Amino acid sequence: MKASEIRDMSREEMDRKVDDLKEEMFSLRFQHGIGQLENPQRMKQVKRDIARLKTVIRESEYTEE
Repeated sequence: MKASEIRDMSREEMDRKVDDLKEEMFSLRFQHGIGQLENPQRMKQVKRDIARLKTVIRESEYTEE
């Protein structure tokens, strides 16, 4: 997910996407713990997507002020 794609989302969509990604991350951690994780790179990708979303959310908070 690119930052430009995130900026096109509404605040509610961004919040919902962060929640969805956190749930996915929980599932991936669980799979990793029991040794059934098929794509370990997905964990890295989800972490980065969460960070990008949070960064854009924070940027929008500063521009609103």
